[in-house]
Amino acid sequence: MGFALASWQAGRMAPLQEPPRTATILTGEVAEVELLPEGRRVTLRAAHFGTGPEEERLVRVRLKAADPARPEPGDRLKVRAMVRPPGAPTHPGGWDFQRAAYFSGLGGSGYALGMAEVAPGEARPLFAGLRASIEQRVATALPGSTGAIAAALITGGQSAIPAGDLTAMRDSGLAHLLSVSGLHIVAVMGLAFTLVRCGFAFAMRLPGKTIAAVAALAVGAGYLLLSGAQVPMQRSFAMAAFTTLALLAGRRALSLRVLALAAATVIVVQPAALLGASFQMSFAAVLALVAGWEWLRPRLPKASRRAAWQRRAALALFGVVATSVLAGLATMPFALHHFGRVQLYGVVANAVAVPITSLLVMPSALAAVLLMPFGLEGLALAPMGWGVEAILGVARLVAAWPGAALAVQPIPAWGLALCAFGLLWLCLWRTGWRLAGIPLLAMGLLSGAVDRPPDLLVSGDGRLIGLRAGEALFLQRQSGAAAFIRDDWQRRQGGGSIEALPREGEMAEGVLRCRTGACALRPDPAGPEAVLLRGEAPQAACASAAVVVSSEPVRGACLAQVVDRFAVWRDGPHAIWLDRDGAQVVSDRAWRGNRPWVPPVPSPQGLASTAPVAAVE
Repeated sequence: MGFALASWQAGRMAPLQEPPRTATILTGEVAEVELLPEGRRVTLRAAHFGTGPEEERLVRVRLKAADPARPEPGDRLKVRAMVRPPGAPTHPGGWDFQRAAYFSGLGGSGYALGMAEVAPGEARPLFAGLRASIEQRVATALPGSTGAIAAALITGGQSAIPAGDLTAMRDSGLAHLLSVSGLHIVAVMGLAFTLVRCGFAFAMRLPGKTIAAVAALAVGAGYLLLSGAQVPMQRSFAMAAFTTLALLAGRRALSLRVLALAAATVIVVQPAALLGASFQMSFAAVLALVAGWEWLRPRLPKASRRAAWQRRAALALFGVVATSVLAGLATMPFALHHFGRVQLYGVVANAVAVPITSLLVMPSALAAVLLMPFGLEGLALAPMGWGVEAILGVARLVAAWPGAALAVQPIPAWGLALCAFGLLWLCLWRTGWRLAGIPLLAMGLLSGAVDRPPDLLVSGDGRLIGLRAGEALFLQRQSGAAAFIRDDWQRRQGGGSIEALPREGEMAEGVLRCRTGACALRPDPAGPEAVLLRGEAPQAACASAAVVVSSEPVRGACLAQVVDRFAVWRDGPHAIWLDRDGAQVVSDRAWRGNRPWVPPVPSPQGLASTAPVAAVE
C-alpha cells in the first residue's frame, strides 16, 4: 500500500515545466507572501511567462529589497524576473531539490529585475491571507529578530529570521522550537481545552469535557491550517486528535499505537514526506519519548501532593533533561545524515528555553492571535517578545561555547537505515530482545568513518571542481560558482578545510601536484591518476590518466574517461573515486535514474555556447 500510494502521488503531480532561459515578464495570482530579512518573496499560481500559456506549477520570486509593493495573497502581480527550474543535487547522492520541488508543486524560482505591479484580487485565500497578516502585525509590534522568531512560532514561517540568529538556534539545539510541532500544539490545544472546560464547570447537565475536547480539536485544526500544515505539524495534530479521541472514549491516550496511526495518516496524505528530515526526526524523537516514558514510568519514585516541593521540582527538572537527552539521541542519526552536525549542549539550552516557551511564549502567542481582531495584540506580544528575547539570548550564548556544533562526516544512507532499524528494534520490543538495537545503532552511527568521500567532485555547471587531498578539499572556482555548492561539499567532506589549488610545482598532501595548465591527483602511488585540465592540451593527459576533468569541452578522441563541460551539461554533477582498480565515475543522472522529477537529457540546441564559462579566479 505504501509503494502504491507513493506511485499514485508521483503520477498525479503536474508535469515539469521549463521556464524561459532569459528574463521575462511574469504574471500570476499571489498564493503566499513570505517576509525576508530584506524584502519579500512571493509564490504565484496560475502564472504566465510573457504571453505563454498558464503554468500548472507554482513559481516563487524574490522581490527587490527596495520594492514598495505590498502584495497580499489573492492579488495579481506582474514583474520582470529571471526564473530558473529547481536545481539538481550538489553531488550524486546529495539532497534532491528537484524531487522536493516536484512533490511540493514548485516549478521554478528566481528574483525580480524590476519593481512589481500589484492589482487587488477578487478573492483572498483565508488562511494564507491570515498568515501574512499575522506575520506583518507581529513584525510591526516586535521589529528585528524578535519579531521574526515570534512570527515563526505562530505561523511556522522562518524566512524572515536573520541567518546569524537562525544558525545560533541550530547550533544550540533549539531549532526545533521554530518548527511548529508538538510543543506548540500542546500549548494551544491544552489552553483551549482548559478555558472551555472551566467555562462549563458549572453547567452540570452539559458534557463539559466533551465540548472542551471538540473545541480543542477545532482550535488545533485551525492552527494546523494557519501554520501551513508542515510535516511536524501534521504529525503533532494527528497525535493530538487521536489522543483526544482516546480520552473521550476512555482509552489509553499516550501510546505507540497513537504514534503509528499518526505516521500512517501523514504517509497517506503525503508519502514523499517519508524521505525528508522533518518526518524522520519528528517521528524518531516522539518514538523515543513514548518508549522511554513507558520504560521509565514504573521505575520513577512517586511524587505525591504532600511531597516536598524540592522533590517535585527535582522530578520536573529530571523530566526536562530526560526529554532533551532522549529526543537528542533519537534524532542524532538523522541529523548526521542530512546535516553532518552534532549539537553538544542542546540539553542545557532546552532545559532553559523549553519552559520559557511552554509557560510564557506560547500562551502569549495564543492570546495575541485572539486579541488581533480588536487591535489589542500588543498587550500579549510584549510578554511574548520578552520570552523570545530570552530564548534567543540562550541560543546565542550556548552557540558561542567551544564545540557547540561539531561538523562530522555524514553517515551514508545504509548507515541511516541501520540506525532506523536499531531504533525501532530498541523502542518496539518490551523484553530483553530490545537491547539488540543498541549495537545496530552504534554501527550505524560509526558508518560515516568507513564511507569514503569522492576524490573529485564536479558541479552541474562546471564552475566548481574539487579535488580531495587528505582532509582538505582543493577547489578550482570560476566566477559565478555557487557558494551553497561549495559549503555543501565541505559538509560532505566532514567539515574539512577548503583551499585553493597548489601553485605550480607545489604538492599538497603528497598526492596533488599542479603544473602549468594542469593538476594531477594520485591518492595511491600504485593507483590511477586523475588530471584536471587548466588550459593544457588534453592529448598527454588522455594518454596517461585514468580520468580527465575539465571545465571546458575536451575535443577529439580520448582514451581516458572524460568529465567535461558537455558531460555535466548532459548528466549533471559528477563524483569520482580513484581505486587501484581504476576510476569510478558516477553522474547524478546515473545515480537517480529515470524519475518523474529528473529532467530529460537536454538536446544540443539547449547548449547556448561552448565558449569558456568564465575565467578561473
